[in-house]
Amino acid sequence: MKGELLLIAPFINCMKFFQQKLSSWLPQLDPQVWILGFGRFLSEVGTGFTLFYAPIFFVNQVGFSATAVGFALGSASISGIFGRILGGSLSDSSNWGRRRTLLLSAAVAAIASLVLASTITFPILILGNLLSGLGQGLYWPATEAVVADLTTPANRREAYALTRLADNLGLGTGIIFGGALVSTTGAYRALFLIDATSFMVFFVVIYLAIKETYQPLANASNLSAKSNWAIALSDRRLLVYVLVNIIFTTYTSQLHSTLPLYLRNFVSFNSTQGFTESTLSALFACHMAVAILFQLPIARVLKRFTHPHALIVSALIWAVAFSCVWFTGITPVSQLFWAIVAMSMFGLAIVSYTPSAAALVTELAPESQRGVYFSISSLCWAIGYFIGPPLGGWALDQSRVFVYSYWLGLAASVFLTIAILHYLNQLVYSSKKKQLF
Repeated sequence: MKGELLLIAPFINCMKFFQQKLSSWLPQLDPQVWILGFGRFLSEVGTGFTLFYAPIFFVNQVGFSATAVGFALGSASISGIFGRILGGSLSDSSNWGRRRTLLLSAAVAAIASLVLASTITFPILILGNLLSGLGQGLYWPATEAVVADLTTPANRREAYALTRLADNLGLGTGIIFGGALVSTTGAYRALFLIDATSFMVFFVVIYLAIKETYQPLANASNLSAKSNWAIALSDRRLLVYVLVNIIFTTYTSQLHSTLPLYLRNFVSFNSTQGFTESTLSALFACHMAVAILFQLPIARVLKRFTHPHALIVSALIWAVAFSCVWFTGITPVSQLFWAIVAMSMFGLAIVSYTPSAAALVTELAPESQRGVYFSISSLCWAIGYFIGPPLGGWALDQSRVFVYSYWLGLAASVFLTIAILHYLNQLVYSSKKKQLF
């Protein structure tokens, strides 16, 4: 017996070593944050099935123009604005709260996917996107507020990085399997049915495992929803952040709406017109792999920076990524290599942006008004996705020279973004300094 113990002792010690290493590497968070991350993973698996392939399907299969599809995708922002306003107010309501808002968002999103699965005319396409925007609008203020409620300033940025990691893992998984399904069967409509199923599963996870986290402060005055919004909209720091966040979300929308069509229809590869769906799937899988691998490490590296300075790092990476997209289109050789570099840089840009942005909003917001502050932050996504897809769709309908130059214009806009972020850093720092005296 003693001899057997001696034989397995190295194995036991090795397991303890790796357990300690894993424990030190993973952030120490409330179990509900991990459960929410798992639910978000399931939801994003379904989204990955549709997000990357929807523009290609509606343009190349259903027969809509790129401008029409861009407009339809952008129309989700109209209902998204209403959803975000409603979602923020409901999340900060003691009569409703974060949990019920998340349940409502999952139900609406499932219905939207079913509508898009049946799309054959432009009005149905608009209706599906309006419902999708409403579901997304309800979702983001509530889910971001839940993470803020369950964390402390010391581990908050890593908590947001973890939930974004779950998003990216789910999105990447969905894109890979979606690409495989489309390549083998051509059944684009099945992607939307899978998306609807994922939202139904997300609904069940929230219902069974997530408790209500909203707790109004005992000494807080009983402010109305209108007063909460008035206070938030008078916060100059938040308003400056809104401006720069709209720019970032417009950048992100190009990755999801304009870039797939650009790589499919405007990049010559192996004497053919653009990359195939399977190649696009592999490229986006590369993008997701970079985002997944670097999400937590980058969150830890950027902890030494203020939130606005971390966003400046992200802005610089966005500029490099857009420049690589431009070069992918004009170079006569190595198009796939430059596309891989571009997608990898987009992955780094996003993982350096989203956790820092969410942590900054939590830092600005009073505890009892986090839902409204995150609602305003989420509205930036509605505005960015209202601007980005129609702008990108319009650009792709112009001459090829204009299409290629469009990406250089996006890269140049980063100079404006950096200037705004420098001003925001001064505002946040000065307000904190005043509070110390």
